[in-house]
Amino acid sequence: MKMSFFSLLWLILLSCSKNPSVPPTPPPDTTTTTPVTDPAPPQYGTPFAGVPDPRDVTIYQVNIRAFSPTHNLQGVSVRLDQIKALGVNVIYLMPVYPVGTLNSVNSPYCIRNFDTVGSEYGSLADLRALVDGAHSRGMAVILDWVVNQTSWDHPWITQHPDWYVKDANGNIQHLSTYTDVAALNFTSTAMRSAMIASMRSWVYKANLDGFRCDFADNAPVDFWQQAIDTLRHIGTHKLLLLAEGTRAANYSAGFDYNFGFAYYGDLKPIINGSPVTGIDNVNTSEYTGATGTQQIVRYLTNHDVDGSDGSPVTLLGGIPGSMAAFVVTACMKGIPFIYNGTEVAFPTAITFPFTSVTIDWSINPNVTAEYTRLIAFRNGSTAIRRGSLTSYDNNDIAAFTKTAPGDTVLVLVNLRATPMSYPIPATLQNTNWTDALDGSTQALNTSYLLPAYGYRILHK
Repeated sequence: MKMSFFSLLWLILLSCSKNPSVPPTPPPDTTTTTPVTDPAPPQYGTPFAGVPDPRDVTIYQVNIRAFSPTHNLQGVSVRLDQIKALGVNVIYLMPVYPVGTLNSVNSPYCIRNFDTVGSEYGSLADLRALVDGAHSRGMAVILDWVVNQTSWDHPWITQHPDWYVKDANGNIQHLSTYTDVAALNFTSTAMRSAMIASMRSWVYKANLDGFRCDFADNAPVDFWQQAIDTLRHIGTHKLLLLAEGTRAANYSAGFDYNFGFAYYGDLKPIINGSPVTGIDNVNTSEYTGATGTQQIVRYLTNHDVDGSDGSPVTLLGGIPGSMAAFVVTACMKGIPFIYNGTEVAFPTAITFPFTSVTIDWSINPNVTAEYTRLIAFRNGSTAIRRGSLTSYDNNDIAAFTKTAPGDTVLVLVNLRATPMSYPIPATLQNTNWTDALDGSTQALNTSYLLPAYGYRILHK
């Protein structure tokens, strides 16, 4: 936990004491960790009883601006059946709030008001309709939340300038290299309380099921402890909380998930020839600090890297290579995360600020069908979702078993653009399996030939 402003002030005063040999006992620092209990708005709808266990989640990210020709929440609602058909059970919506105009680059993360839906996306009624529609189809909905910054025309700039980071001359500072947003000051207990109260209010007024928290590693851990403790005190809701971060302390703060930056960073060079065994290292490192049901969220792309790096089909060996990479992502360890359009192998990068491209949903139905089959198998396999992992990776092949009581799965994935013969480990030789995707019987002897970017998912 980071030291709060008040604890730091106490130490400074103590060091200046005229009688330091008998220091008074400092009071407990509860000012920045006490749950926010401001009156909540009335509960809209009935809290969703179907929020999945954190281990059983498949997340689907919606970039509202690129998702449909209408670029709004209604455009998402009309495709809920297609999202459900994939087999996902959590929809993650990018920010729905009004975007600032002062010093703006039209970023959806430049928030002018945390408490309303921006008119470009629709209305609160539209958000409620989307959430209702998802719930009726058995899917939870989590909302993007932005705690580190506001737009320069947010009312707090003039009403509460002390809520912002300032330089020595008293000028409000921008956040990191992002000049379009003003950096919030987490030593302000009033700011923290206001932020958390806004966050909490959406659970009630839109019946939401959790949050994906932007740039989570920037905010102090004790802020997240206070925020998450506040949210967990909403006894009527089971919430899923995702940190867009890698800090181990995010787990102790109460997040269900960290973000798999390291996994994504390893995946690209692996497809281009680096040893597949590199995945084994991140399987350990990314879980530092995780306990119980806490997981890593893993992806082939998201709104940031799709725009900066390109789509998976352009980075990961076309449709065959990106599909092989998704098998590893969905089955090996962690929670799979699908960015809208990946399931149709949409090839065009959706570049910031996400207003120049609209996804074409009519392309590559065979890719959608394969995603659907893979997710369906994951949903039905306790071993894949919750089982213990044993890796048999070599330089070119991702090979592993997942084991749970009564359910054993073996996955073989060739991450190379040429056929590869995989030497079967001695412990798996002379065993019989059933192909999880086509039902055929597979006997393993001493080696197994996989075509370029080929994969087998076997179970018994």
